[in-house]
Amino acid sequence: MKYTGPKAKRVRRQGVNLYGADKYDRILQRKPYGPGKSPKTRPGRRTAYAVQLLEKQKARDMYGMSEKQFRRMYDLASKQSGQTGDTLKALLERRLDNTVYRAGFARTRLQSRQFVGHGMFLVNGVRVTSPSFMVKEGMKIEVRSKTKSSALFPTILADHEKYTAPDWLKVNDKSFTIEVVSLPQPEHCEQAVDAQKVIEFYSRN
Repeated sequence: MKYTGPKAKRVRRQGVNLYGADKYDRILQRKPYGPGKSPKTRPGRRTAYAVQLLEKQKARDMYGMSEKQFRRMYDLASKQSGQTGDTLKALLERRLDNTVYRAGFARTRLQSRQFVGHGMFLVNGVRVTSPSFMVKEGMKIEVRSKTKSSALFPTILADHEKYTAPDWLKVNDKSFTIEVVSLPQPEHCEQAVDAQKVIEFYSRN
């Protein structure tokens, strides 16, 4: 197993499985320390800025976004009422690729992004190919009819047999549909991301 690829390095630097695939859990088990280090290397003390930067990069990598996309998401969250950190996390959750992943229709966010990009899903009957499309309460997402006949989604759903989607989504694994019954609340969002540190990073830049 390779431990030196770009994604493996990011995972080891963060100490978190950013991409969801099992192989990254195995990498962290085998080498639970940063790239270029040894097990005996003592971790250096990071500045507050370095901690904030690392957290921002972690969130961006987890959701598979460019810096421009992520900054735009922060700007949008900062203009809305309420806690900016909670708003940012809710906006990230509402991306179509993340919604598909949260519903259990993909094994990883990367896979769900590929599925959406290939036009495998309809939103309210319209084919959507943008992973960053923002879902809203009341929307219905479904697998396109010609894709339902493949073995792809039944296999993924079988792997996720014991998986429970968050309360803001109603999933029907028989008809391959997802209903957005409400907007995601803080408890539904990615708990591995410290949104406050992300906000602090952008606030000082």
